[in-house]
Amino acid sequence: MLTVGLTGGIGAGKSEVSRLFVSYGAVLIDADKIAREVVEPGTPGLAAIVEAFGEGVLTPEGALDRPKLGSRVFADAEKLATLNAIVHPLVGARSAALERLAGPDDVVIHDVPLLTENRLAALYDLVVVVDASAETQLDRLVRFRGMAESEARNRMAAQATREQRRAVADLVIDNDGPLEALEPQVRKVWEQLRERAAHSE
Repeated sequence: MLTVGLTGGIGAGKSEVSRLFVSYGAVLIDADKIAREVVEPGTPGLAAIVEAFGEGVLTPEGALDRPKLGSRVFADAEKLATLNAIVHPLVGARSAALERLAGPDDVVIHDVPLLTENRLAALYDLVVVVDASAETQLDRLVRFRGMAESEARNRMAAQATREQRRAVADLVIDNDGPLEALEPQVRKVWEQLRERAAHSE
């Protein structure tokens, strides 16, 4: 088994890279998806968030109001740290459990947005960074996700810098260009990963 940490700044296009890896045969463990699961209604994760931030972060139905919580924590480093201290251990435990289900020949891609920020590079055999300029990230967040520019900038500022991410990368995928330029790069990286996996057996 080869374990790969996949990361990139918000708006860099990491989700598209994940999708391509899966289409080639990778096993995907998506930290964002798990982060949503561990704070669903009735979970200890959601109870801890309500205890820390109050019932104002819930929808009328009792689910987590993610945009409301996001607007609070991404502009306040202390609140963000509090949230991360609740969610990250839960995500880590669930990710490890899923990895144990993978086969000995699998390439397991851990899609981890905050890999650099949380110093998680050492957990994986290799780290792949999806890289895009700040201008490209901002444009995508505003145009495709409908974020206000100020919110997009806050989200980006709460993450590692481009240089910090590249510093932990074993392989970098450049996603500053059009979508059609991405696929050949991802396929090339996938071939390298398969080769590494074969030699690690």
